[in-house]
Amino acid sequence: MTENGSLGPIDAQMKIGRSVVSAYDYMEWVEEKRKEAEKQGRLNPFDATMVAQITPGELGSVFHSLKFAEDLVVEWLINYKFKNWTVTETHKKPVTEEMKRERAEEIAKELTNHSKWRSHGRSIKIRDIEEIGLKITKIDDNKELSEIVYRIQTVCKLLFETSTTFKIFATQENKIFRQAVPAEAPIKIPQKPNIDVVEIEQKCPKCGKIYKIFAKFTPNSQIDKDFLNKGLITFPKNSKLKCNCGFEIDLTGIKNQIELQIGKKIL
Repeated sequence: MTENGSLGPIDAQMKIGRSVVSAYDYMEWVEEKRKEAEKQGRLNPFDATMVAQITPGELGSVFHSLKFAEDLVVEWLINYKFKNWTVTETHKKPVTEEMKRERAEEIAKELTNHSKWRSHGRSIKIRDIEEIGLKITKIDDNKELSEIVYRIQTVCKLLFETSTTFKIFATQENKIFRQAVPAEAPIKIPQKPNIDVVEIEQKCPKCGKIYKIFAKFTPNSQIDKDFLNKGLITFPKNSKLKCNCGFEIDLTGIKNQIELQIGKKIL
């Protein structure tokens, strides 16, 4: 990990009604109310009304979601983090599968302790992770490796800030970019059988500048002259419009919408 790297708590999210809630917080609240009712023999009217709306099926789903998240972490630790852990660090004793599982379960329990981490968005730093018993290799101790990691991090930040890319999946062989498609831009489609051109207005999500664009479907140079003289710009070949503010607008969704509606390809 880098010095500014972090993990997050194990916090399965569940959709309850119209809200998404933490499975841990949900179970903790239910348990708190159960103990309160057991101790006092009753609940206040508000809590009683809330508890009455909980079904056994809903409660079971929340419980199993939380346990499933814990089970995943345990298996990942055993199969990956502890894969090459063969002897204990202090006494050099052989490490058994049972020892790996026991240690993994202890760590998973710590990572689900919301009374300790408090928030779903809490950043668990190197010191926190080492305190719960995980050994961390610090990338910053390796100058060559840390430089590569920080360069990749900087490039990703620039992509997220200046383009519509919001997620990147990368392996040694492949890279997949997820991009947000802007809301439908106003499109002026002529009411005639054979459509040669359409007009589009696209607003930059970052600075608000409005661009007027034309997309043509026939190789007619006169169309370019007419619309360029009207102050419109040509639909970009790569479906990417670079705003003056530096933001890159992805017009792929708009292009697909137009071509589907017109039944022709934009040239």
